[in-house]
Amino acid sequence: MPLPHLSSSLLTLSFQPPPPAGGPPYPPQTAQLGLVPSPVPDIPVSVVLLLLFIAAAAANMTVFQLNRHRSYKFLFSALLCAFCVARVVALALRCVWAVHPHNVRVAIAAQIFTAAGVLILFITNLVFAQRVVRAYHPFFGWSKGVTWLFWGLFGSAGAVLVMVVAVTVQGFFAAPGAAGEEVRGVDKKVQLFCVVYLALYAFLPVPLVTLAAVVPRRTRIDKFGEGHFRTKFALLTFTASLLAVGAVFRAVVAFETRPVAHPAWFHGKACYYCFNYGVELVVVFTYALSRFDKRFHIPDGSSAPGHYSCAESGTALVSNADFARRRRGKRVAVGGAQGSQAPLSQPWMTAATTPSIKSSKSVRTLIRAASSCYGEGTSESSQVQRANLEWMNKAMVSFPSPRLF
Repeated sequence: MPLPHLSSSLLTLSFQPPPPAGGPPYPPQTAQLGLVPSPVPDIPVSVVLLLLFIAAAAANMTVFQLNRHRSYKFLFSALLCAFCVARVVALALRCVWAVHPHNVRVAIAAQIFTAAGVLILFITNLVFAQRVVRAYHPFFGWSKGVTWLFWGLFGSAGAVLVMVVAVTVQGFFAAPGAAGEEVRGVDKKVQLFCVVYLALYAFLPVPLVTLAAVVPRRTRIDKFGEGHFRTKFALLTFTASLLAVGAVFRAVVAFETRPVAHPAWFHGKACYYCFNYGVELVVVFTYALSRFDKRFHIPDGSSAPGHYSCAESGTALVSNADFARRRRGKRVAVGGAQGSQAPLSQPWMTAATTPSIKSSKSVRTLIRAASSCYGEGTSESSQVQRANLEWMNKAMVSFPSPRLF
């Protein structure tokens, strides 16, 4: 079921009158994280958090619209706006639940919106981690196997979302007592699998970007966005670690089953608001204030090694960059026909004379983009670098000093 239809169905379900006494859906038999809300303190706390998420949604949508008017595409600002809207709906439903604590349908909708929204942040961090891996190790990051692996991870998030929604709803419709014991047992196993998987999923960007930074590189960093890569690394590890803390806490709570009449301290409302909404607000505002739309932006149409850093030289270099110039003994000349090779003495003259590059581009800008597509210290690129150096000496330009991190 598409997400908009699912959301509308849940809202319709939540505002239906409560069922007759003794019929499904049934109240939960075990203690839930956050317990059953009450007018005080849940409504005041929820209203404050709701206003903060509205402010975050407005900020992200403003940035997205301003960038769109400049033909600057960065969809993650809109995604974070959608996440904030989902959180506003979840908090509004919790306020309704506090007023009508015996309405089980409202409880179902509130719990589903609370569990499902955070997946947007998990996927956003994983996409940014993929970009960092491709920047540090272009050959590896852009390989088909790694690309399909990431697509599988993105698809698995949707599958886990469906499983979470299914077991949450089914748990409320399982008959109490021995009649529904088997159903609740299956639901519990699925729930535990989902929370453990999501905890690993939330933490996954941290080892990915760490390994990308420490594993020796064969080429220069294929840079993207603005700012230093250490800032991107710090943002990703900080936000992913925060989200992982929240996910691990929810997993621990799921394993510690308690009767509804005897909840533990970690089922309390303070833990619920801090490890759910508090963590997410810190992540959303961290990205917004750090201008992640500039730091993690990549050129449109990037689909191969070298496309991130060669975009500033024009469309021709983006579409024909030969970052993988001698991969397995083959090299495609930039701007030339596929399978052809430019003269070694003038390896970048074809790119410099490409008609799609505007005449206002300086020679230094062209050489900077060209030199960024070659690594230093590798035997397979030494001849090409010597030819580039000879040509650049004639043009009285030189390589820029690379940033290694």
